[in-house]
Amino acid sequence: MVTIDKELCIGCGACAKDCPGKAIRIEEGKANIVRACIQCGHCVAVCPVKAAAIPEYDMEDVEEYIPESFHVNPENILHAIKFRRSIRNFKEKPLEPEKLNHILDAGRYTATARNLQACTFVLVQEQLEEFKRLVWEEMPAIVEKLNDSAPVYGKMFGRFYEKWKENPKKDNLFFNTTSFLLIAAENPLDGGLAAANMENVAVAEGGGVLYSGYLMRIVSASPRLRDWLGIGEKPTACCMLLGYPAVTYKRTAPRKEADIIRK
Repeated sequence: MVTIDKELCIGCGACAKDCPGKAIRIEEGKANIVRACIQCGHCVAVCPVKAAAIPEYDMEDVEEYIPESFHVNPENILHAIKFRRSIRNFKEKPLEPEKLNHILDAGRYTATARNLQACTFVLVQEQLEEFKRLVWEEMPAIVEKLNDSAPVYGKMFGRFYEKWKENPKKDNLFFNTTSFLLIAAENPLDGGLAAANMENVAVAEGGGVLYSGYLMRIVSASPRLRDWLGIGEKPTACCMLLGYPAVTYKRTAPRKEADIIRK
């Protein structure tokens, strides 16, 4: 639950006005919690005197608003979005732990429906070779399963498997990546939003990403892989490859005219 330090509270009402669940009320000049809430943290963020807190969270993780560090040039953001590329050729050098932690934090801080914060992030780096071996071991059973439920993918993955058997060093699923990241979430939008934020931070750290719908389908079709990853029956919202790009792009790529309806 949210707590209010009555010694610090000045009764300004900012928390009550900004609470989406109307869980805070000003009574006798102080903020009071009157019902359970979703712990969105608006009260913590808006309070001018740090009177609001959520004790079960790490309050040391809360950062103060500093205008100089917050402002990002909109043109720079748009340029970064336009410049992003799907990476299919990674360097052998892995992303450093500090950079990976920044990427994971970008996912952790992403908005979620009803503030459930229920995404599970599975980062595979040290055991990546074992995971890749399991994927190829599972592929014949996955192909057989998909031949019944999704024959187009069954045929495609069958070709992937045959090519891999001919030359295991040429891997058209992992593209020499040094990290594999899976996001599991009951709400796919939660996972998608987290993935977008994580990619933006990965690129800002000098890395690159490939979203892999193929690996999403493979993991979803294999109980063995899901158990190994530790996600059980939780739906897979996104799979991505992470690393340093081995290719340098010189400019943005063209796009179709936007399909926009204005009213």
